[in-house]
Amino acid sequence: MAHNMLKYANLALLVLFPVAWFAPLLRAGIDLPLFGLSEISVVSGLQALWQSDVYLALLVTVFALFAPYLKTIGLALLHFGLLAPRARPALHLMGKLAMADIFLIALYIIILKGVGLARVEVEWGLYLFSGCIVASLALGLVRHNPQGRADIV
Repeated sequence: MAHNMLKYANLALLVLFPVAWFAPLLRAGIDLPLFGLSEISVVSGLQALWQSDVYLALLVTVFALFAPYLKTIGLALLHFGLLAPRARPALHLMGKLAMADIFLIALYIIILKGVGLARVEVEWGLYLFSGCIVASLALGLVRHNPQGRADIV
């Protein structure tokens, strides 16, 4: 029963990750009257980054999109017996790489707020994206024993 719930929770991440990529992470702008705040999502941030720094954009794309999604697909394959358990360390590493993106976003927020010229407001997409990453990491830590019970690694 718990094994099935974990399977379906992981499959839900396959839907939630793309929603989180397009959801507003932040609203940012100049802290002056009459200037509106622009919404920033993972995808809009990557689009802007691709125009200014291709190498950094490639790195962030790997951390923000590919690592968490490939890890989620890998866990689904593992849960359904289509991937060998020896792949688990590689999946765990991909989960750690995905956490690096959350760290970068938090760092940007701290820097922008510290400068004092910009106004930054956290939006619901940041919580959704962070929750997806943390849920994926937690699901990757659960291993099933032969009796069907879930054990935390």
